[in-house]
Amino acid sequence: MSARTRLFATLIAALALAALAAQAVVTARENPAFTPPEVLWRLVRYFTILTNALVAGTFGWMAARGRMAGRAWLGGLALWIGIVAVVYHLLLARELSGLAALADAGLHTVVPLLVVGFWLAAAPKRGLALRDAGLWLLWPLVYVGYALLRGQGEGVYPYFFVDPGEIGWAGVARWSGILCLGFFTAGAAQVGLARIWPRGR
Repeated sequence: MSARTRLFATLIAALALAALAAQAVVTARENPAFTPPEVLWRLVRYFTILTNALVAGTFGWMAARGRMAGRAWLGGLALWIGIVAVVYHLLLARELSGLAALADAGLHTVVPLLVVGFWLAAAPKRGLALRDAGLWLLWPLVYVGYALLRGQGEGVYPYFFVDPGEIGWAGVARWSGILCLGFFTAGAAQVGLARIWPRGR
């Protein structure tokens, strides 16, 4: 990695960590009876939090080692965090203020834009194929299973589209199919873009 690319990776890791920390503070303030482990357990219910944590870990590792992560992993990460932003702004956006608004913007807008920008400008892309778009479905599918298992055990679901109590199991299946189709379509478009977009320097 060049010095400029390494600095870009450091910035992304730092902003992702800052947004996650800000959200932890907001959650702790909203739930003063929670212990720190309880705050963490509440946060890791969400796809947004877990995916931002993957971003922070990946870009922190790249910044520390000065080495680029694998093309398939970086492509998947850009897709997942990009979908976080799209789904949030289309379906889940809400009015917030103060630190909550800053954390929300970081997790759902700033970090996704920077990761997608990094992928376009610097990530290796040569060799990506349609099978990668299929593999990129694994993380969202694992998450849906995880969210449903937690929801069944705790009675709390992180999003309406994985809440059988609100939309029924048929609705959960329908929304899961829609989201998987969205992930795969976006992933296939990303693979197509990778074939014509030059690797940045």
